[in-house]
Amino acid sequence: MVKQEVAVFWFRRDLRLEDNVGLFHALQSNYPVLPLFIFDDDILDSLPKNDVRVGFIHESLSKINSKLHELGSSFLIRKGKTAAVWQSLIQEFDIKEVFFNKDYEPYAIKRDQEIWELLEANNTKVSSYKDQVIFEEKEITKADGLPYTVYTPYKNKWLEKYKSIAPVTEFDTSIYGSNFYKNNFDFPTLEHIGFVESSIKVKPHNLTKISHYHETRDFPAIDSTSYLSPHLRFGTVSIRKLVNWAAHKNDVFLSELIWREFFMQILFSFPKVMDDNFKSAYDGIQWRNNEEEFKRWCNGTTGYPMVDAGMRQLNETGYMHNRVRMVVASFLCKHLLIQWQWGEAYFAEKLLDYDLSANVGNWQWAAGTGCDAAPYFRVFNPEIQLKKFDEKGIYIRKWIPEFDLGYGKPMVDHAMARDRAIATYKAGISK
Repeated sequence: MVKQEVAVFWFRRDLRLEDNVGLFHALQSNYPVLPLFIFDDDILDSLPKNDVRVGFIHESLSKINSKLHELGSSFLIRKGKTAAVWQSLIQEFDIKEVFFNKDYEPYAIKRDQEIWELLEANNTKVSSYKDQVIFEEKEITKADGLPYTVYTPYKNKWLEKYKSIAPVTEFDTSIYGSNFYKNNFDFPTLEHIGFVESSIKVKPHNLTKISHYHETRDFPAIDSTSYLSPHLRFGTVSIRKLVNWAAHKNDVFLSELIWREFFMQILFSFPKVMDDNFKSAYDGIQWRNNEEEFKRWCNGTTGYPMVDAGMRQLNETGYMHNRVRMVVASFLCKHLLIQWQWGEAYFAEKLLDYDLSANVGNWQWAAGTGCDAAPYFRVFNPEIQLKKFDEKGIYIRKWIPEFDLGYGKPMVDHAMARDRAIATYKAGISK
């Protein structure tokens, strides 16, 4: 049999047909475009079988597949080791070109390089594009070409560059929609992939709440969250549309999007931060790492209502309010002197919006070990945070129904824990 000549667009963190840069270029190929998604065993094997994020990916792919059907096409879904899947595809199709959008995490960079070399060895042209960020890799640097490690000058340079191109160009893929490969592949069930549906769901995003983001962002009882973060993580929304919108609606929200790109370029430029402190001077800190105390933190039974409400919200929904995340993370690292890597790993397991660069960046910020981090002597007082940001106790009563029945005592005294943390940091930081 003569193999079908095709171009392949490899979906990854860009689960949408609209304003998708790599797909826009793929659809201008001289060959029909085969839409591909690979459920990667190297990622899936470490996840629980009811992982919410896998279910969300499957649901998002299914929605795209329905749109592809309208164009006479469909998704080719494969599961396995990525290199083995590509080896199989090379046998099935005459793949002339492959297009994909860049990913900047260490695992993805290594994987993509391996696949690139494999495809080129089989005479396939490969093209990759910037899609999940406005500015990538080395586009925002200091005058000497080195990466920024402090947020504010990075933000200023980012805004300066954005204003010179605003609004960012959006890519209309619909004008080339007829160039998809005509087929009707079977779409696998979630169970076929080896997973089951979770009781937790990713909520639809809501941009209407962002107009007052700067006024409401610190108050967890006010449901003013856009729920955009999982959608940004998996690319069901376009960062270009979002930034162009935010630039006219709310500067504080735009700053949060710039933090996202700041942490991405930190991880890209300093991949060691995935496992190690950005500030190596902090490597000598003697952490307590008490496993029983860590379990109490995980379960939301520390006796500090804001910490416990946050952890229970995370465990039950996969979400946690941003202000509460800071309090929860500071408590683990400072009050309990448990390494940030423990908390980072727990969040990686639970958060629907888990993003490696942001999770590592924010945990190291809270621990004081990262770039542009909170100083080690800043120790959030969870009780003061509660009074400032949930004065009427609405948030904590939602997640701690037993609160008014006589809530347990704090597992550690704040004043003692603060003094202990500062002394431990001071003793462990090398000059």
